[in-house]
Amino acid sequence: MSTFGGLNTALSGLNAARIAMETAGNNLANVGTTGYTRQRAEFTAAGPLASSGVFATKSGPGQGTVFTGIARLADAHLDARVRGSISLAAQSDTSAAALDDLQSVLREPGENGLSALLNDFWAGWEEVANSPGDSAPAVVLLERANAIAERVSLTRSEISDQFEAQHRSLRSMVDEVNTATQTVAELNAQIRSVLASGGSANSLMDQRDLYAQSLAELTGASLREQSDGTVDLLVDGNPIVSGASAFALQVGGSTELNGDIPPRVEFAHRPGQAVALQGGRMAGAVALLAPADSAGTGGALAEALASLDSVASQLATRVNEVQAQGLTTAGKPGAAFFSFDDGKLSVLATGAQDLATRSVSGGALDGSNALTMADIANESAGPDALWTKLVVGLGAKAKSAAEQAVAAGVAAHSAVSDRFAASAVSIDEENVSLIANQHAFQGAARVMTAIDEMLDTLINRTGLVGR
Repeated sequence: MSTFGGLNTALSGLNAARIAMETAGNNLANVGTTGYTRQRAEFTAAGPLASSGVFATKSGPGQGTVFTGIARLADAHLDARVRGSISLAAQSDTSAAALDDLQSVLREPGENGLSALLNDFWAGWEEVANSPGDSAPAVVLLERANAIAERVSLTRSEISDQFEAQHRSLRSMVDEVNTATQTVAELNAQIRSVLASGGSANSLMDQRDLYAQSLAELTGASLREQSDGTVDLLVDGNPIVSGASAFALQVGGSTELNGDIPPRVEFAHRPGQAVALQGGRMAGAVALLAPADSAGTGGALAEALASLDSVASQLATRVNEVQAQGLTTAGKPGAAFFSFDDGKLSVLATGAQDLATRSVSGGALDGSNALTMADIANESAGPDALWTKLVVGLGAKAKSAAEQAVAAGVAAHSAVSDRFAASAVSIDEENVSLIANQHAFQGAARVMTAIDEMLDTLINRTGLVGR
């Protein structure tokens, strides 16, 4: 090795320490930057010069260190775990929030709930039974009947409003997804170009990972890395991003509750074909917007509306049946009290003369049929029982969804914490790195100074002994 080779060795040490300190400084500068992944300067030892030939000597020390690049300390396994857990947590949270809102529409338990209104209605028939033909209890009864009809109408309207709100939210999420996928595709192109030219694309990868996490939260998308540094994002096995290309989504199907075609998410280039979302907020929204089915396992909104209609229909049917089997105080057959058509419950009776309070064999002041009417409240398949089943069932679903959302949120928080521990900036570690590399820099500088003094003696002072 040349006598001057030591200078190059010391210089490599100076450069290595400088780059390591700059990397630590960059980490510290980004300690509060969302999505930033800790970086580390990587080096490899430079081996000694090879020697050969007759007069070859033993190999000497190495030639210092060689800078190989800035590593991005990301963990693909932890990143995938974060995306998966966040996807599930977002889906669970969407369902839990919607069910909680739906539960509030029922106003149960409480004086404004349908249970209380039904109790008052049946009590009104008992009062009518005590005074058949009197207008005062009849007016009270009809007011209570109209209150039930108005409550049914209001509840139906509020459920429909929630459907429209969820549908708007779904369309908004699709727009957000399309913007994010286009950005990821652009970042893919930039990353591929930078890596091909030998540059560092760490900051671009950090940005891309943030968008990938957001897309996982919305769509449950999975990520597949490619050899050129790009990534593909897949939903239902189909890419929404592939290299520098993005594939837009859209919302198809009906925009109305219980429409002919259920709302769905589909690819814009393949309209009519639903995308089977595996997770994310959009999956939660699509599930909520699904139609009712015969098993009662359809979308929560449509199922609630169907159950409400069953209550109203059963109320109208049973009250009209008991009306038909009795007579008014004037001896006329009882006419229909309610009408229920296309989801609308209406009160047809207008006064005491329309109430079939007496039985066929009873006298004018007989109230036995009115008491039979009041007994509908206790029927196992009556409107009260159906309403109770709806309230209890929805409450159980809401509780289960809330518990699942909490569990999924805990899992997501744990995954994020584990990734943070592995790839986030530690101020203590970076300070230690700064101090260590500062001393390394000083050591390399001291080596260079020593070699410089040695060369000065060799060049300028050799042969001067004795003069």
